[in-house]
Amino acid sequence: MLQAISALKGFAIEASDGRMGAVADFLFDDASWRVRWLVVDCGSWLKGRKVLISPSAVSYADLEDEEFEVELTKAQVEASPELLEHQPVSRQMQSRLYDYYGWDPLWDEAPNLGAAPGEMASSLRAPPALAAQTMEGSQDEVAVSEEAGDHLHRVFEVIGYHIHSIDGEIGHVENFLFDNEDWRLHYFTVDTSHWWFGKRVLISQHAVKAIDRSDRQVQLEVSRELVQSSPPWDPLAAFDQAYATRLHSHYGWPGPAA
Repeated sequence: MLQAISALKGFAIEASDGRMGAVADFLFDDASWRVRWLVVDCGSWLKGRKVLISPSAVSYADLEDEEFEVELTKAQVEASPELLEHQPVSRQMQSRLYDYYGWDPLWDEAPNLGAAPGEMASSLRAPPALAAQTMEGSQDEVAVSEEAGDHLHRVFEVIGYHIHSIDGEIGHVENFLFDNEDWRLHYFTVDTSHWWFGKRVLISQHAVKAIDRSDRQVQLEVSRELVQSSPPWDPLAAFDQAYATRLHSHYGWPGPAA
């Protein structure tokens, strides 16, 4: 089931023996477009410390109570490899975390992926203010290594990036639509207010040529004309199979997310 990912920012993280913090961000890679890490701000418990939690540790997610339950103890998290503020999330750092917790880095390739996260099922809902969280706090989150082999990006940094088609800018990233069953970002919502009278469109990760961190932009392999003639999208309407089929057919993308 697809969700607007900005609505998950601030969700409480419940360990098996108590609350350990709240979601500050998500790290995804631009090869698979899957969320690889939840960035958790430990708040007053471990003041000033942020930790990375693999989605494979999430056993349950409650949208109503706005919390994730993880199969970890607070003692485990406290003794985990420490990620210093602005320290790059390199492949070496990720390997240390996988080794420490005993997590499988290939967990997302399992055929039954999403059995537990699937408990998040609910219809797509837009957050109270789609653009309200675009850049807030982006300078103080966990840094991402330019040399990281899996091309990690911070969700709440990419929100706000300018989007360029093959023949010009079309707007900026406003949000992502996130699949709670496979932890993948299938679409991002585009605010075209400076180009197309405030229309919003959905763009699939299939259209992305590159994410340029230095220039804060997402480069697409589609034209402005194709975007402008795409099926209209209402952020308050449900994302259903019929709309997905129309959208993918229009752009020639592979089969739509169910």
